[in-house]
Amino acid sequence: MLPLRSLTLSILSTQRILQLLQQACLHATKQIAVLVDPDKTAPEAAAALAQRAEEAGVDCLMVGGSLLVAGQIEACVQALRRHSQLPVLLFPGDIFHVCEHADGILLLSLISGRNAELLIGKHVTAAPMLRRSGLEIIPTGYMLVDGGAPTSASYISHTLPIPANKPDIAACTAMAGEMLGLKAMYLDAGSGATQPVPPAIVQAVRQAVDVPLIVGGGLCSPAQVITAMRAGANMVVVGTAIEQDPAFLTTLTEAVHAEFPSVKILT
Repeated sequence: MLPLRSLTLSILSTQRILQLLQQACLHATKQIAVLVDPDKTAPEAAAALAQRAEEAGVDCLMVGGSLLVAGQIEACVQALRRHSQLPVLLFPGDIFHVCEHADGILLLSLISGRNAELLIGKHVTAAPMLRRSGLEIIPTGYMLVDGGAPTSASYISHTLPIPANKPDIAACTAMAGEMLGLKAMYLDAGSGATQPVPPAIVQAVRQAVDVPLIVGGGLCSPAQVITAMRAGANMVVVGTAIEQDPAFLTTLTEAVHAEFPSVKILT
């Protein structure tokens, strides 16, 4: 597994985080991202987490959530940036979840649902602000998958997730998103999911599209993460499991690095 940090300085100077994801997809390398919820992570804790993540070999830090109440996203992002060289990507639940101190943003279009506001509506409102922000914009097809329990994402978005036993629907949805020009796909079982995205769905989407594939939600063990990677995920996102057990971070990265040895990528 080739860590993102090994290419951070040269790539971030041109704000091309997407190139890192595309290289991982092209060369079938695997990456780990830690999702930090600003509502649950004080700036001091974010700083410590950033240091642990970099030492453990994590590739990327993501910041966001479906509902941010405390309003400390900026402080959280700045703490991560000060204490780590890892790329910081915004994972926004709303147009208010934008911080220009991050490196980039996953501009999520909820293609698994039929809520026009989350397909294009809020994007129109946010576009001028995003243009001014200087953030690298990564157009991403966001697909909610049934994780066995109602989640904040499905409740807030007013959409139904893709059934866990319908990989064909997931594949066609991702295919349509790629045809519309989206540059990455994000399969998410959602925070609070009791089951991760099924391997059959990950595999179906991986076979249907050529863009980088990100998978998150409900991943509570190294075995589940490795299963998602074997099925075709280029980047796996873990958040809740690390919040509940900080030691899980090192256990996870060691297991993934052992399963997927580093591969040199020529750039």
